[in-house]
Amino acid sequence: MIHFPENFLWGSSTSGPQSEGRLAGDKKGDNTWDYWFSIAPEKFHNQVGPKDTSTFYTNFEKDLDLLVQTGHTAFRTSIQWSRLIPDGDGEVNPLAVDFYRKVFQGVKDRGIELLVNLYHFDLPMVLEEQGGWVKRETVLAYERYAQLCFELFDDLVDRWITFNEPIVPVECGYFYQYHYPAVIDAEAGVQVAYHTQLASSLAVKACHQVNPEKKIGIVLNLTPAYPRSQHPADVKAARIAELFQAKSFLDPSVKGSYPEELVEILQKHDLLPDYEEGDLQLIKEHTVDYLGVNYYQPLRVAAPKFQAHPESPFFPEYYYDHYEMPGRKMNPHRGWEIYERGVHDIAKNIQRDYGNIEWILTENGMGVEGEEKFRQDGFIQDDYRIDFVKGHLKELHKAIQEGANCKGYLIWTFIDCWSWLNSYKNRYGLIELDLDTQERIIKKSGYWFKKLSQENGF
Repeated sequence: MIHFPENFLWGSSTSGPQSEGRLAGDKKGDNTWDYWFSIAPEKFHNQVGPKDTSTFYTNFEKDLDLLVQTGHTAFRTSIQWSRLIPDGDGEVNPLAVDFYRKVFQGVKDRGIELLVNLYHFDLPMVLEEQGGWVKRETVLAYERYAQLCFELFDDLVDRWITFNEPIVPVECGYFYQYHYPAVIDAEAGVQVAYHTQLASSLAVKACHQVNPEKKIGIVLNLTPAYPRSQHPADVKAARIAELFQAKSFLDPSVKGSYPEELVEILQKHDLLPDYEEGDLQLIKEHTVDYLGVNYYQPLRVAAPKFQAHPESPFFPEYYYDHYEMPGRKMNPHRGWEIYERGVHDIAKNIQRDYGNIEWILTENGMGVEGEEKFRQDGFIQDDYRIDFVKGHLKELHKAIQEGANCKGYLIWTFIDCWSWLNSYKNRYGLIELDLDTQERIIKKSGYWFKKLSQENGF
């Protein structure tokens, strides 16, 4: 039996834009996803858009009961900025205030610890039209939004989160064209990253002003970068890949400063962002109280085979190539590598290099396409998901035994939810969602997860 520490949190994560859906008359404003789907629905799997997410807005009471039925002691969700303030920086939507207070009170009434994220890739479209995160005005609008959330909901929220995976909108929106505005513009991407970090630090400051005792953190996808070999060129490639992917937010969020090597690289490529006097001091003074860590798969890299073309736009891959390790363990239903040891390596890195700051594994899970083929006796027999979680928990437990300061495990996700461009292609939930009937059916992993939580181990 593997036992976890007393009061270890067991639960799941989701987000507002991926779970709530929209209802006529709910007064939610458009965010970038709503707009993008309206002009390019073909980019979304089966043309299922953000309006048709898993109806949490209307079914939250039943869904919160399912948290209890699957053994949750913690639950992480997000507030949709465009629901609370439809135009991003103006009037507050009273229906949204009522909805979120009911949801948060419902979580608390069920004895579940509540973690609330302020931003999960969902910028109000009005602000995007004014320049989005490239503009400093968006930082100030976010600061006012965060302040409002703390004033409205702090009495119900146990832990706050400033941003989820802030590197993702940078990479996907300004380098690889997976998220709106889907441009290739490294200079804008770096500015967006900087403004996001500044906004996060301002939210930390505001939270502590409202309630000095309340913990506020940031959720980062700390994907370890593994070199192809110990050849110095491969090792350097992995180090630089990690600078971009992880340390660009990890260092300023926890240490209050940017890695010197990253700054030098940006300077070399003439990509340093615009900033104002006092910004760096503010970032230094307002670091997070804890970290959320998302981990799905490793990043494997090698030294680049070729030099970049001098007229090519800048990509982080200027410094590394992606590498597929022979013999790697795969999720055959999703196409991602499974590497459980990554959890242990993340934990040791935090313990060694980041003051062993308190952290929670806020996302980890297994996506499966065509999961209905595993249905037997009326529900999905997802032993593969149980094995996936066990493998990662073994590595997490080992790290905790060695002194890692991890306080909980949140699986992605509790009910199959809508996912950005993939819609419902890959299912991650402990609970199946029937898209036609909106029926919720607990999977085998959901029953197992309750036992895991009750026994605090397996």
